[in-house]
Amino acid sequence: MATALGAMTHTQEDTGLWSWLTTVDHKRIGAVYTVAGFLFFLLGGFEAVMVRTQLAVPNGTVLDADRYNQFFTMHALTMIFLGVMPMGAGFFNYFIPLHVGARDVAFPRLNALSLWIFLSGGILLNSSFFLGGAPNGGWFGYAPLSSIEYAKSSGMTFYVVGLLVLGLSSLMASLNFAVTIINMRAPGMSMMRLPVFIWMVLVVAFLLILSLPVLTVGLLQLYFDRVWGTSFFSPSTGGDPILWQHIFWIFGHPEVYVLILPSMGIVSEVLPVMSKKPLFGYSAIVFAGAAIGVLGFGVWAHHMFTTGLGPVPQVVFSASTMAIGVPTGIKIFNWLGTMYGGNIRFVTATYFSVGFIALFTIGGISGVMHASPPVDGHHQDSYFVVAHIHYVLFGGAIMGIFSGFYYWFPKMSGRLLDEALGKLNFWTMFVGMNLTFFPMHFLGLAGMPRRIYTYDAGMGWDTWNMVATIGSYILAIGVLVFVVNVIKTMRKEPDAGNDPWGGATLEWAIPSPPPAHNFDVVPEVRDRDPLWYNRDHGIAPTPVPEHNHIHMPPPSYFPLIVALGVLLIAVGALSTLAIVGLGAVVSVYGIWGWALEPTD
Repeated sequence: MATALGAMTHTQEDTGLWSWLTTVDHKRIGAVYTVAGFLFFLLGGFEAVMVRTQLAVPNGTVLDADRYNQFFTMHALTMIFLGVMPMGAGFFNYFIPLHVGARDVAFPRLNALSLWIFLSGGILLNSSFFLGGAPNGGWFGYAPLSSIEYAKSSGMTFYVVGLLVLGLSSLMASLNFAVTIINMRAPGMSMMRLPVFIWMVLVVAFLLILSLPVLTVGLLQLYFDRVWGTSFFSPSTGGDPILWQHIFWIFGHPEVYVLILPSMGIVSEVLPVMSKKPLFGYSAIVFAGAAIGVLGFGVWAHHMFTTGLGPVPQVVFSASTMAIGVPTGIKIFNWLGTMYGGNIRFVTATYFSVGFIALFTIGGISGVMHASPPVDGHHQDSYFVVAHIHYVLFGGAIMGIFSGFYYWFPKMSGRLLDEALGKLNFWTMFVGMNLTFFPMHFLGLAGMPRRIYTYDAGMGWDTWNMVATIGSYILAIGVLVFVVNVIKTMRKEPDAGNDPWGGATLEWAIPSPPPAHNFDVVPEVRDRDPLWYNRDHGIAPTPVPEHNHIHMPPPSYFPLIVALGVLLIAVGALSTLAIVGLGAVVSVYGIWGWALEPTD
């Protein structure tokens, strides 16, 4: 049976619910990641609108203090770990094999396991709302506010366990992606012929592989403090709350680049195609991305300039923070150089890519400002920092992801999104984003601290808070326009063809949506823009073999069982050791069956 399922041609693929639950097809896994990430993105957006509604006027009464703390904490956790990262992972899963000329990722069942563990972690984290209260100590969970003395509800324990589960999923996926990119490239695809998007994925994979273990150690220490009474971060018993900040930000600052580098890769794919010319300075962009990855591990303490580090660490981390702006600037000028002199096609994907450059530049400039300890001290924990991070992560990461949606949706669905609705989507999001977050610069400079749930009239904050709240509603309308666009598009017949944009990379050489096995014949790559090279040199596509019988990995339900075991262990960590034991048994059963399962 396994052999029959595994040896599929491009015409054989089940479509029922069970086939989706047991799939190991990277495209289906990518689609589920993308849809799940977008649904969590909508949830995080709802939480953000509630926060802004509470702050629209002085002495707001929409949310009380505790519920407000839960909403802003879960907004950040949801957007970062359940929204932006999974939507990026959806593109990674779907397009890495297509870009490198492979039929699947290196470890298809591990890929499925990472998906189900991610969904388990997301559901577990959000279930906290109904099980004693959600996390309420901010997304970075600073000690001692995260200790049991100051956070007596179960919310911060959900925070610890939920992030451990999500980190396990990300670590599995990162190892899988790195091995796929390094080992499974098509003949002729050297590293310096990889699409820039794949280079950025590779950098992201190593950022996560190297930083997640640090976060895992910190989360385990916090779990021990909260549940077993240890004192890693408790100053009253010899612990050090500043230790948590070091541990968290050694992970947290590379995490910022985990969120932004995929969008940099997307923009690097969209702009050359829409400008009808090769990417300007390919090598410079690749090495700049790698430099960002390396330098990202050397700037974490600029989040801690107000903690009394001393002059030497301040000078070192100030210099490293300024230095990391250099490779980012290189990328921006290369994107502008790509468009310069090009025959630019102004479709929605282009709009979002150009919007990304403009908004991310604003966020980058305000970030470099924080390389100065005196400036950072003035802005620390004010709404200026909130403005900065949203220009980077919404103006940057989200705008880039939406560019990817419009660019790759035809490949994933066979249908072109409506351009009129797409441009309306862009402009409402662009205007709403700037109305929401730009006034926060003024609020921060006027002294408004972040994470306060109300304020008195006469502080000078009333007008800009109202403007920011109106902007958040416009932003929400923009996202709703995108949802309408997708629903409308999916109700029409396929109309995109294989290559609606005249693309340069391998995914545009195969049908839309791609068959289960991706390529009838593994392509041979002769240039970093392989389709343009073949077209310019009159190289015809490789003929399809007459008897096409391609082995594909068979479906498997064991990843689902292992993920269920992990979920039970996590639930047990929040309740009783008996459930931990049950989860361990289920996990061992799933791993044992996995090991003995035939793969051909």
